[in-house]
Amino acid sequence: MSTLQAGFSRVNITPMMGIEIDGYYKIRKAEGVLDDLELNALALSCDDTKVVMMTIDNCGIKKVVLDTIRSRVAEQVRLPLNAITISATHTHTGPMIRPDATDPLELEYIEFVTKRAIDVAAFALHDLKPATMGWGIGIAPRVAFVRRFRMKDGSVQTNPGVNNPNIQAPIGDVDERVNVVRFRRENADDIVMVNFGNHPDVVGGNKISGDWPNFLRKTVEKAIDNTKCIFFNGAQGDVNHVNVFPKGGEMNDMFNDFDDVARGYAHARHIGHVVAGGVLQVYDKVKYVDVDSIRFTEKIVKVPSNRATKEELSEAHRIHDLHTAGKDSELPYEGMMLTTVVAKAARMVALEHGPDFFELPLAGVAVGPVAFVGIPGEPFTGIGRALKETEGYELIMPACLTNGSEGYYPMQEAYDEGGYEAGSSRFKAGVAELLIEGGKSMLKELVK
Repeated sequence: MSTLQAGFSRVNITPMMGIEIDGYYKIRKAEGVLDDLELNALALSCDDTKVVMMTIDNCGIKKVVLDTIRSRVAEQVRLPLNAITISATHTHTGPMIRPDATDPLELEYIEFVTKRAIDVAAFALHDLKPATMGWGIGIAPRVAFVRRFRMKDGSVQTNPGVNNPNIQAPIGDVDERVNVVRFRRENADDIVMVNFGNHPDVVGGNKISGDWPNFLRKTVEKAIDNTKCIFFNGAQGDVNHVNVFPKGGEMNDMFNDFDDVARGYAHARHIGHVVAGGVLQVYDKVKYVDVDSIRFTEKIVKVPSNRATKEELSEAHRIHDLHTAGKDSELPYEGMMLTTVVAKAARMVALEHGPDFFELPLAGVAVGPVAFVGIPGEPFTGIGRALKETEGYELIMPACLTNGSEGYYPMQEAYDEGGYEAGSSRFKAGVAELLIEGGKSMLKELVK
């Protein structure tokens, strides 16, 4: 007889005004709130094993900070460290929590988030109720798009602009699958866990927002009575909301932002509605499965650092110095090309003195025949697809920015082709393939 139990909790983590909003290579300070940021928690228990999986509306949290937050949570709720995962939704209208913070507002916010994480984990564990688990896969069409393109001159650009006549073809394709896990509880609200990969970079501006994941959660909970929704962003490093060849009214309620990316708050609502539609497609018809155990682990993957040569460093310092001095106008680039050049230079300068290698932690949680793989950064879609094909499970959910926000993980071909993601990545070519190998190995270890 299954002893599976599930619990849910949600707390508000909207920051104070004036805090820096992350996501672009320019300073933005919060000057208003479009919608509140949230910290959501799913607690699961089977026999004597318990895990707490949290999602935070944040651009990302660096591993060294998350290690401290997770340790404090684990100590307070008396669970092993690896039984606690925290995944950022990656909203670009929220803060980034980093270890080198010196601003009093950021330092205050880090402590606030830590205490809220302790609260939400404890609340979710207290909410544990007997449950059955089912899974299904819906589809969310035409809201996630490849953002890397081969241009007619042979170059590769990220977000080259809507209706750009110089676009030859997109590089790769998107994964429109919406993974849905439903926990049907006795005498309590159901809980639905949603996993879909797309950048929440839709709103723009200087006001706080959870972007489209906020609308997804609200839409699901409004459409389905007595249900709580928690969202885990998937493999989204090379996809976003930008449709470079729109049809009909697909550009409604959007504006062209500073980096030639079309954005809009109403479009974030649209994406939330469409992904919620993927949930509704399968919610009532999930396949219920037996859960006789919960297993969790962590696997460290060692990857080489993407350091510059001495010849590259001189030019990188020149670009970096001009950018930090606010003199982007002296650089012969604009739009996303400017962002690409500045990001690449910043990576080279940051790694000038090392390290030579990074240790990346993968988080694994298996609940019966369903598995969760947490990746501490932004994996390309190819990583997610490869992990989903691992044998031994009925459903595998890859989640980005879990237990760390360490950068982009492009596929090998992206390094060969060039572009923003590979240029800015702190990891050498081959990182994606190492993560796939490590993730598959970890999943095989978790198979019961």
